[in-house]
Amino acid sequence: MPGKLKAKIVAGRHLPVMDRASDLTDAFVEVKFGNTTFKTDVFPKSLNPQWNSEWFKFEVDDEDLQDEPLQITVLDHDTYSANDAIGKVYIDIDPLLSSEAATVISGWFPIYDTIHGIRGEINVLVKVDLFNDLNRFRQSSCGVRFFCTTSIPLCYRAVVVHGFVEELVVNEDPEYQWIDRIRTPRASNEARQRLISLMSGELQRKIGLKVLEMGGNAVVGYLQCFDLEGESGLVVRAIGTACTLEKLSGGGATNNAQHTANSSPSKDMKEPVFGDECPSNPLSSGPSTPLRAPPFTSFSPSKSYSRQSSSSDTDISLTPKTGMGSGGSAGKEAGPLKILLRQQTQTALEQREFPFFTLTSFPQGFLLHVAGVVSARSVKLLDRIHNPDEPETRDAWWEELRQEIKSHARALGCHAVVGYSESTSICEEVCILSASGTAAVLNCRFLQDGCLDVLSEHRCDDSAPPGCGFCHVPYDELNMPFPAQLSPCCCCHRTKVPDVLFTTIDLPTDAQVTGKGCLIQARLCRLKKKSQGEGNATCISNLLPFLEYELHTQLLNKLKLCGMNALFGLCIQISVGENMLVGLASATGVYLSALPSPGGIQIAGKTPNDLTYDQHVSSIQRKINDTIVKNRELYEIHITEVAEDVIGSPIPEPRQRSRLFRSHSESSDELSELDLSHGKKDAFVLEIDDTDAVEDLHSLLTDAPTPPGFYSCNTEIMPGIYNWTSAIQMFTSVRVFRLNNANLTNLGLNKIFNELCENLLKSLYFKLRSMVPCCLCRLNFTVAVPEDELIQVAVTAVAMSFHKDQTQEANKAAQAHSQMKGVSETEEQLQFPLELNAESASPFMTATVDPRLSGPGSSPLPEGRSRSLRSTRSFPGSSVSVVKMTPLSFIPGAKIVKYLGIINMFFIRETTSLREEGGVSGFLHAFIAEVFAMVRAHVAALGGNAVVSYSMKECVFMENPNKNQAQCLINVSGDAVIFTRESDQEGHLPQTSHPQPTEDTPP
Repeated sequence: MPGKLKAKIVAGRHLPVMDRASDLTDAFVEVKFGNTTFKTDVFPKSLNPQWNSEWFKFEVDDEDLQDEPLQITVLDHDTYSANDAIGKVYIDIDPLLSSEAATVISGWFPIYDTIHGIRGEINVLVKVDLFNDLNRFRQSSCGVRFFCTTSIPLCYRAVVVHGFVEELVVNEDPEYQWIDRIRTPRASNEARQRLISLMSGELQRKIGLKVLEMGGNAVVGYLQCFDLEGESGLVVRAIGTACTLEKLSGGGATNNAQHTANSSPSKDMKEPVFGDECPSNPLSSGPSTPLRAPPFTSFSPSKSYSRQSSSSDTDISLTPKTGMGSGGSAGKEAGPLKILLRQQTQTALEQREFPFFTLTSFPQGFLLHVAGVVSARSVKLLDRIHNPDEPETRDAWWEELRQEIKSHARALGCHAVVGYSESTSICEEVCILSASGTAAVLNCRFLQDGCLDVLSEHRCDDSAPPGCGFCHVPYDELNMPFPAQLSPCCCCHRTKVPDVLFTTIDLPTDAQVTGKGCLIQARLCRLKKKSQGEGNATCISNLLPFLEYELHTQLLNKLKLCGMNALFGLCIQISVGENMLVGLASATGVYLSALPSPGGIQIAGKTPNDLTYDQHVSSIQRKINDTIVKNRELYEIHITEVAEDVIGSPIPEPRQRSRLFRSHSESSDELSELDLSHGKKDAFVLEIDDTDAVEDLHSLLTDAPTPPGFYSCNTEIMPGIYNWTSAIQMFTSVRVFRLNNANLTNLGLNKIFNELCENLLKSLYFKLRSMVPCCLCRLNFTVAVPEDELIQVAVTAVAMSFHKDQTQEANKAAQAHSQMKGVSETEEQLQFPLELNAESASPFMTATVDPRLSGPGSSPLPEGRSRSLRSTRSFPGSSVSVVKMTPLSFIPGAKIVKYLGIINMFFIRETTSLREEGGVSGFLHAFIAEVFAMVRAHVAALGGNAVVSYSMKECVFMENPNKNQAQCLINVSGDAVIFTRESDQEGHLPQTSHPQPTEDTPP
């Protein structure tokens, strides 16, 4: 056998009372893997049993080790009746299968029951002994590393980036099987949870096999999603970027060295980049010739390098080649070689089936040009999955969308798509499939290994000036795929740039930004008729383009209102319900110095002769002008006087208008009369043509301003802020709103949805007011319509504090000083203090609802809140014992020294006493606290002390108020890591912590 799994059950504690006569429990444990089950002895009459069992040994294939979780069931022994279930623990074995991973899983795990929640803890030891298996036909992919982070992990470098990998598996949903009619809710939930765990493991193994076939050893930007198709079935799918990673000799890169230009890597290591070679250890075995690909290429295409005659061949000429052969060590002879290598690499990318990247952060200079967002959506009618072994139908659906995305990118003169993601929204038998990314041209220097000296070429190549090269349009100005206004670059004045830029990636580290950024959201609700089958799908298909158009229009208007000209991290979600469509678009707005000033916004009405109407329009115009001025002051956007004169300038003629607020029906002949040029920067006109347009303008101005001292963004780092402290805190909040009035209009729905999101943000600002100055980073909003007349909004983010009154130059010195000194995290640095329980030393939190943090219909849960049970487990180099959780890929002021594996967990919680548990707020709050507890426990058992790139990808809430019932499904993921503070690595002791608060200590 290629593998042996060993498990040992040590003890349990805080078990629930199962025998009412004695107020005790007769507990025993079943350990199951595959079809083999072992049992411990019954420990009678105790709530803290000590089993100390022998080692239970399972001899299995390594394929099963990847697919199957270790299932531990705690039961109460009954002599004359069936044994009562206390709860279960699922342990993923995959983190033990890598050579760099942990060797043992050891720790206290929460015993979880889908009806009652966490019911005590159990101490388990798990080991794996793998035998050497040289079978070339084996079906396992042990050793392939998976990373949720959308950038190259900080303690690795990417030797080769092989490309896009995807896979999906399908099955029937146990919730909708006939046996579910006679099965208890607990058994049904457990069957579903176990099946999802099995499908997740199988999917990960299959993607790992694809990576091995490509010659890689890791998947970065791994995105796994669950499609709950109801009676049609269950689909688990995943996408990622296959890479060959190499461990850096110096350990991990310091905190956010990859994300901010101010952080410099350590002397003994280089910033993790693509194909960046160490001169002392070259990857190439010899010089390459232009007739063949180099021995190690950063992209390993499955097809030849033969040239095709296609429209995308013009991409080669779009990249300036001036100065590439002059200077440096290559000299003039290297010019033709560079051009040929660029042609080879670009052709290789064009020939790939899907040249997609799920990464959103890249090394400096990796992106030559960014053209903008490309997206595709499709409405499908679900059919029942009859054969789980044949998922061809779902594969074909995604194949269509990916081909469309690729064609959009080629039309923009780009050969790759970065920041790529896929999502679905399902209601009854209708499914909306969405795919989006950013069309880009990649730098061929990073796509060739061992061909030329990367560093010397970077010094002599001036084709992409630092900070503005990625803004330059890759398509020809005389042959643009769509009407647009291009202007000379405001930085280099050599190449054309667009007037506005939308992207799905993080802000490049070398981008030149004026002022700070801000969160920009577009929210929209549209009613639809209730229908079934094809009629419903047709109705949604007709509404979808207009909904997306209005979301983009709203984003553009708010971007102009903030005085900014670019969006990063754009994420558009469209959720479908029985009688409505809900759209939520989130992005981080910035002012790119290379792009032209956005100027002002002019209001134009259709009835200029009406004096009252003219006064109304003038009043709105003044409010817009005042708002733009205030926003520029708030975000420190200082622009030239020419651009300032734009505000209040007269309304331009129709031929000068760039975009209309409300779309008009025009024939193809009339379209040429609409001049989309930017004119004198004052041509952005909002056209009022009906009452809805007036209401849209009001909604544009009614967004609550951000309180002083607060900033927010949905990217990892807020543009313009560089002096982060080590005080960070993650939180999750969920709000559910039920529409009581069945006769709502689109206007009423929009108002309710807008207020729901605004109030959610206001509550976060209020609770974090003591952290000012504070920035909410990686704000991840998810919107869902789980039931008829029910809207749910969930948000996960991290609050980060920074030094207030310092210049950027001073920030660099302060940050370097803080890295050398090290900052110890104390309880006073957290807005929500971690409370202690002297009787326990668990490495996770158990959940109690705190009424001080919950409002009606809300479930805010900070990362350190609820009753936190401190761990006696000590982590090397860590000044805190609680497992940190953050949606960022780094921890400020710390160094990630080891990645222990991926955390991908799916939970189901059901209750038949919703009112007794505190209503919707109490139920959701307690469940999310339990999820945090179980994630922390699994990370601590692996030996880690943090979870980075944490995200809650699925949160489905369903309730039946009449029956006092509710059910919630949550899927979370992240990377388990070990981090150390900078001070600990240099031998300094951490700062003395303040006395820890007790449970009576107010927040």
